[in-house]
Amino acid sequence: MKDMHHVDLRVNGRHHELVVEARRTLADMLRHDLGYTGTHLGCEHGICGACTVILDGQPARACLVFGVQADGASVLTVEGLADGETLSDLQQAFSDHHALQCGFCTPGFLMLIEAYLAETGPAADLTTEQARELVASNLCRCTGYQGIVEAVVATARARRGDPGAAR
Repeated sequence: MKDMHHVDLRVNGRHHELVVEARRTLADMLRHDLGYTGTHLGCEHGICGACTVILDGQPARACLVFGVQADGASVLTVEGLADGETLSDLQQAFSDHHALQCGFCTPGFLMLIEAYLAETGPAADLTTEQARELVASNLCRCTGYQGIVEAVVATARARRGDPGAAR
């Protein structure tokens, strides 16, 4: 007999109710039960960061969170960053700075960075060294991290209103 639980949560502003097994991860629930396939599974051990989502305002490795733990929570996935067909400023900066190649790890980087920038606020002066430290917690096998670091710094500067924040 399966241990099933009712889960009620908001994903990208949309309300969802579903019944899931207690052992089902948030990543599997998002991808397979709710259709938010932008959350990628890489290592399934919390190391690579490809599954990073924003859970109640904090970055979380969705492969390490059980779906039942998200009951009553608000989740933001990469699908929630864009405004329809218009990319978010961070997504556009990734494109402008060639910060992606195959794209598998990109959603996790975007969600980690978005959470960090939201937490620090627009007044923060993010240095290149701080950006490198931030992105070091996620893994990418295709791209050099330089484009990602440049995109992070450019987005932080643009959000701060820095006139020299050319993309």
